[in-house]
Amino acid sequence: MSDRCYRCYKPENSCLCKYTKELDTGIKFVFLMHPKEAKRQRTGTGNLSHISLKDSEIIVGLDFLQNKRLTQLLEDKSYFPVLMYPGEQAWTAKKEGLKETIGNRKLLVLILDATWFCSKKMIDHNPFLLELPRVSFFGNYTSIFTFKHEPKPEYISTIECCYYLIKELQTIDFVDSKLDPEPLMNVFKEMIKLQLTAENERIMGLRPSTHNYDGKYKRLKEIPDYLD
Repeated sequence: MSDRCYRCYKPENSCLCKYTKELDTGIKFVFLMHPKEAKRQRTGTGNLSHISLKDSEIIVGLDFLQNKRLTQLLEDKSYFPVLMYPGEQAWTAKKEGLKETIGNRKLLVLILDATWFCSKKMIDHNPFLLELPRVSFFGNYTSIFTFKHEPKPEYISTIECCYYLIKELQTIDFVDSKLDPEPLMNVFKEMIKLQLTAENERIMGLRPSTHNYDGKYKRLKEIPDYLD
């Protein structure tokens, strides 16, 4: 078994770190990661987002009400905490008064990093999160992770959430318009390409299966043009 990169957790021969670039957005992103995501999906987009975004954090757990670090962040008056979650009252970059409401505080964005099923469980365990102001998108987006089945097309990955939020906040100069957020999508595309290539190699017998369900997949995956 090959050694793994301590940052992206990929085997060293397929490390994704060379495709990342640390972005200073002026926003503090905090990823509330479900324990299953932390255990099984350490190579997922939550960790890649953390690597790519300066001053971001990952907090692993299921019940966050008594979490000391999250409590510390929420009680810090220098932050304006919001939950990335849809809702009629959610702030978007097009909603008047966002910049004025935040004032001179730093925007702290909490993002649930989990499968959609597990994210619902996280909300069930932490209803206090829904009492926070919410932030969402004014645009409609679909994930480029099209071969991964989600309940709805508009359910996008953690790294895509960060990307589109940054892009939208740039339209109101809340994030420096000179900042290029494309490295987030670039490393995401490399991750997808790596996963598709590995699955095709397993199907062709070029690498061993690592999961019991690998045997169900016999058809080679097409590598989409947008990954080139």
